[in-house]
Amino acid sequence: MPVVISNASPLIGLVGIEQLHILRKLWSEIVIPEAVYKEVVVEGRGKQGANVIEEACKEWIRVVSVKNRPEVEVLQTILDEGEAEVITLGQEIKKSILLLDNREPRNFARTVNLKMIGTVGVIRFAWTKGLIKEPIHEINKLRLNGFWIGEKLIEQFKKDVESKMSS
Repeated sequence: MPVVISNASPLIGLVGIEQLHILRKLWSEIVIPEAVYKEVVVEGRGKQGANVIEEACKEWIRVVSVKNRPEVEVLQTILDEGEAEVITLGQEIKKSILLLDNREPRNFARTVNLKMIGTVGVIRFAWTKGLIKEPIHEINKLRLNGFWIGEKLIEQFKKDVESKMSS
């Protein structure tokens, strides 16, 4: 089973719709790099969901250190620190899936052949496993919470869900 390495935005998005727990139902091992922990828990203290993520880190999300610091520093010229550490960890941990939402880190991850999924993909996957009953409602909740999702992705998501529901 792959190790899932998450960036900040999927954690924040899932906490905002009270669905963080689906990660551990979908995958047995969830990790975040130290920079992501710092961003969402330390610097995020007092913000919505920071305490939920902190508790998850005590129980089932493992915080790990990146070994290849020079790689992180190079990646930080084009990505933020959390994204750079997620991608570097993805290169260090062989059977991994990255949880990334933003275009730049996703594009880079593709160039180095890393597997990834975004928050919308997590919701879709959870729905196919029967963990979420109304995926379109969850996507709408994400957007109401200020989570940016492109119109094209939303249209495709709705089309996929509706076609599977009607078949």
